[in-house]
Amino acid sequence: MRPHGHERRTRIDIVFEKVVTHVDAEIKSCPHCESKTRGAFPKAFAGPVQYGAGIKAYVLNLVIAQMVSLKRAQQSLQSLIGLMLSEATILKYVMQLHQALARWEQGAIARLLTLPALHVDETSLRVDKRNHWIHVCSGGDVTLKFVHEKRGLEATLSAAWLMTAIGIIPRYGGVLIHDCWASYLSYDHCSHGLCGAHLLRELAFIHK
Repeated sequence: MRPHGHERRTRIDIVFEKVVTHVDAEIKSCPHCESKTRGAFPKAFAGPVQYGAGIKAYVLNLVIAQMVSLKRAQQSLQSLIGLMLSEATILKYVMQLHQALARWEQGAIARLLTLPALHVDETSLRVDKRNHWIHVCSGGDVTLKFVHEKRGLEATLSAAWLMTAIGIIPRYGGVLIHDCWASYLSYDHCSHGLCGAHLLRELAFIHK
């Protein structure tokens, strides 16, 4: 009998599995001088024991993305692999991530400078119970955010200094898309365009 159709049921799960990999290097003695020579280990095996990329990614996700304390990140990982990472090791991973992102950031800035249009904006953010501002530069699939503590009248010079320090807008020669803020309009070496979303928001306000 041919079926009339089918019904599917799905289960999604996460499998936490500790994977241990060993690499052995042969040690041989010279038959003439009796000196011992050891085979070379792969670059990823620099010491007697090291942690893999999965552990690094998991710890960084806890500490950076989820903002979990170092102690709780240590406890979480210990419950998974039975080993306790030191705080120094976790902080080393954070520094390695910082250095890798710094290299990526320079490449992202270089890419933004080549785009025909660059979108810029700023929005507020609480940092240590104080109001700060995130300055955003976006184009294509690249978005960069930079935090500064000031905005407004006093920040007209401050924001211009920040934009100069960031080093994107002063070197950009395409069309700068923004919300008509004076600090953006102060740059006359590039073309300017007004953000359609901001215009629609203002028109909606006037209509009400």
